[in-house]
Amino acid sequence: MNALEAFLSNGVLAWGLAACGIAQLSKLVIELVVHRRWNPKVLVETGGMPSSHSALLTGTAAGLGWQLGFDDPLFALAAIMCFVVLYDASGVRRAAGLTAARVNSLSGNPSAPNPSAPNPLAQDESEKPLKENLGHTRLEVLVGSVIGPLIALPGLVLLGSPLQLAQRLLPGMGALA
Repeated sequence: MNALEAFLSNGVLAWGLAACGIAQLSKLVIELVVHRRWNPKVLVETGGMPSSHSALLTGTAAGLGWQLGFDDPLFALAAIMCFVVLYDASGVRRAAGLTAARVNSLSGNPSAPNPSAPNPLAQDESEKPLKENLGHTRLEVLVGSVIGPLIALPGLVLLGSPLQLAQRLLPGMGALA
């Protein structure tokens, strides 16, 4: 099996990434429905509802547990990594974002560049404000954590890996396996 086939055979990775992508895409939908604005920047920004990092890790961990068994040491490692990242997203990164907001307000530059405002903390007046939306609220992390397994497990169980799916949809792909 070559590297591409091995990559496409990894259903756990594919469905973890799919959960992440769906969580990130849902940010755009939420932006449209709740805030009534088209803001495609949310597709590449950190923070916001839901946490795509949480979806990625919980989906991948759930997939590992399903494939290898929930008693497997790799599932344990994945679960521990989930806890670390989820705690970090709602704790450390969130606190860093709140700190950035306070620094921006002290510098007379809250959330948006304002070249006419005094900025005693910056040597260069054109310095951009610090990024404030770094982490997540606990609710954003919780929703992302639920999205992960809700996407990854049915995808893995019902559809399999991208290679398996392609082989079912395109019978001529059987030569790759």
